[in-house]
Amino acid sequence: MCGRYNLRATPQQLAEFFALLREPAWEPRYNIAPTQLIGAVRRLTADGPREWTTLRWGLIPSWSKDASGASRMINARAETVADKPAFRVPFRRKRCLIPASGYYEWQSPSANAESSSTSRRPSKQPFLISRKDEPLMAFAGLWDQWRNPEGTTWETGTILTTEASAGMSRVHDRMPVILSPEDFDLWLDPSQQDPDELRGLLMPLPADSMQAVPVSTVVNNARHESPECVTPSGPPLL
Repeated sequence: MCGRYNLRATPQQLAEFFALLREPAWEPRYNIAPTQLIGAVRRLTADGPREWTTLRWGLIPSWSKDASGASRMINARAETVADKPAFRVPFRRKRCLIPASGYYEWQSPSANAESSSTSRRPSKQPFLISRKDEPLMAFAGLWDQWRNPEGTTWETGTILTTEASAGMSRVHDRMPVILSPEDFDLWLDPSQQDPDELRGLLMPLPADSMQAVPVSTVVNNARHESPECVTPSGPPLL
């Protein structure tokens, strides 16, 4: 899954990487967590420009009676996204890019680690995973609109995940779908609704283009929001 990430880019970097008409209003974030506001890039019409928007992380389908399931819908599995009731309509019509500088995963301690009733079990090690060749990446995302009982419209989103590529599975067996810039137009085009063609984009990025660096456990607490979250605590795993 992808349950925490960061976006440290400047507005200028975001505008350039995603070919936006104007620089977005965005302050660097080091520890973005579910239910918080996240940045996204989308196109509302086939011939319209790419626009920047913010979404609540955790998709609430337009038909949902309440927001209670949002925290369970921060991710959508690429293998089933075209068929799941919560995701199949957004998959056809409401796709977006979710910019990130890197994302976090936690590696379980070795099964051989010593433990006893009187010793503390070792905690999971957080890793910051990012691209080796680019300071930014784009997660494949979906968005939807939901109106709460008070009549306020929320725009919410989810990140698609896929099976981890070889090497990356040493940290976690899932990873976000990371799209290449040449695939942005196809993914963002709301007139493109062929599930088979869209599914062809939902592949894991090769492990040799990624890096996984251990970072401080300060990132474990979603309230911590500082550069310390991305400070390496050891040599890269990959």
